[in-house]
Amino acid sequence: MRRLRRWYAWWVRHAPRLRDFLYVGFSLLTIVLQAASGDGGWDIKDWYVLAAGGVASVALFWRRRFPAVVTAIGVLAMLTAGLVVPMGLALLTLAIRRRDLVLAILGLSAYAAYVLNIWSEGGGFWVSVFSGPFLIGSWIAAGAYIGARRDLMVSLRDRAERAEAERELRSEQARLGERARIAQEMHDVLAHKVSLIALHAGGLEVNPAVGPDKVEGSARLIRETARQAMEDLREVLGVLRSDVSVDGADLTPVPRAADLERLVMASRDAGVSVAGEFNLPDDVPVSIGRTVYRVVQESLTNVHKHARGASTEVLVYGDRGDGVTVRVTNVRPVAAGSLLPGAGAGLVGLRERVQLAGGRLSTGPTPEGGWRVEGWLPWPDSRESAEPVHVDEGER
Repeated sequence: MRRLRRWYAWWVRHAPRLRDFLYVGFSLLTIVLQAASGDGGWDIKDWYVLAAGGVASVALFWRRRFPAVVTAIGVLAMLTAGLVVPMGLALLTLAIRRRDLVLAILGLSAYAAYVLNIWSEGGGFWVSVFSGPFLIGSWIAAGAYIGARRDLMVSLRDRAERAEAERELRSEQARLGERARIAQEMHDVLAHKVSLIALHAGGLEVNPAVGPDKVEGSARLIRETARQAMEDLREVLGVLRSDVSVDGADLTPVPRAADLERLVMASRDAGVSVAGEFNLPDDVPVSIGRTVYRVVQESLTNVHKHARGASTEVLVYGDRGDGVTVRVTNVRPVAAGSLLPGAGAGLVGLRERVQLAGGRLSTGPTPEGGWRVEGWLPWPDSRESAEPVHVDEGER
């Protein structure tokens, strides 16, 4: 089997040149037989047939590079010496290479040369007129079929290669998108709780003289927050292997608008002055509620990191048909510096999340020196889109 594969590889590598030798050898053989077919000895006409046939046959070596020129030489040989084979092989190659006006012109020229040669030799004129199309047409039809089949194979090969390249590109884009999605979800799940832990620990650090009750309470909050962060992390890592959601909703327990009070309360327990006002109906769609929760969560996380002593206001309101507005504003922070480093990816991912939901998000400083994050999410006036998806608490 290995030897057979080597022979096949050798044939594929040398097949074009071998076909050239076969074409030339076959053409020379027919010319020698035609020149030697006379009853008498070799005369000037026979030598001319041999010379013209040799030139037309040797020209077949260049039939792929100059098919039209080689065909014209074959037509001239047919007209002057009655050599059918060199002209036919040249027409075959020309039809394989191109099927256009040049082929039509040279095909008609070959037909005319065939008829004129037969008529000049004293043969039947009408016989050559009616037999010429079959003879010339056979060479052209065979070449056109081979050429069309080759073009089809090349087209299918190119299409397969493009499909493979596109599949690889889509796969790479899917991998990059999945990595970004996982990173965003991990950031949303852990950054807020880690910032709460940093707030509690920072409070103990700057107030070492607090009583044992305060230390015990802060330690308990740190322990509970760390445990919640570990549970969320374990759930994310466990779901990663089986997540089939489109927007990453399966990666974490689905937060809802009703969880906003709990989110604000956690920041208050960490010592941040947060005032919350929530005016939303009970039938807020889960997708909108999840996005609103993420906006408030990321905004409070940034307050924990960069403005831990600043008073903060959280305002969420909206209704079906009007959309949902969420606004988180903090005053100028007293403390400079951050408890935790920030990469700046939180707001970027948040903006992408809001835009994917069809909304808009704006962030920036306030005239008083604070910071404001404000977003708007569409809530169509449609019962079908407003029906909430209930999540079993046991699954959360």
